[in-house]
Amino acid sequence: MLLPFNFQTDPYVVLDFSASNSDLATDRRPGLDLIDTATFTAYVFDKLKTAGANVGVGGYNEHRVIYRRSEHFNALNEEPREIHLGIDFWAEAGTAVFAPMAGIVHSFQDNAHFGDYGPTIILEHRDTAGNQLYSLYGHLTRQSLQGLYAGKVFNIGEKIGEIGPYPENGDWPPHLHFQLMTDMLGLKGDFPGVCSLADRQKFLAICPNPNKLLRIANLP
Repeated sequence: MLLPFNFQTDPYVVLDFSASNSDLATDRRPGLDLIDTATFTAYVFDKLKTAGANVGVGGYNEHRVIYRRSEHFNALNEEPREIHLGIDFWAEAGTAVFAPMAGIVHSFQDNAHFGDYGPTIILEHRDTAGNQLYSLYGHLTRQSLQGLYAGKVFNIGEKIGEIGPYPENGDWPPHLHFQLMTDMLGLKGDFPGVCSLADRQKFLAICPNPNKLLRIANLP
């Protein structure tokens, strides 16, 4: 269990943040003001309310337009990063986050930039063959980082932290970014959650689809 929702019985809605969503602004049309986090948040939670759901999900390998709101994904002289590498779970701030697998703390930090992860925890896991897998939990509360240290053990189902509010969570509508990595590329406390089109295959090769673990219907 990653969150306190049963995706076999509880209602949820799949949210699309690609250019195919006509609510979102593109180069060819006006749309929702994503830079204003309060407006963005109201949009997300209105979608949940309309669907009668407590959580919205989706985004793995999605070519998104929402990252155009932040310079964090649009560095000068670099290709924009718009390919999402994890699954997002849009839910109320304060929602508990649990370890879906047993593991230890690899690293953690507050990535405190507009549009970044905010408070982030990365766990390290090993299977019976000794293969390593890492899981990233982004947009948490700052309190979630308290008491952590490298090597701290989390058993399966143990609470890791909570979904953070904005602006504490990197200034996003409250949600959890959940991502798997087979290689940390030497990084600690952070890992790209979004890549450029040019780097898409490189990062998808080391960031497997989290839904193969979670098995949520109606997601790829």
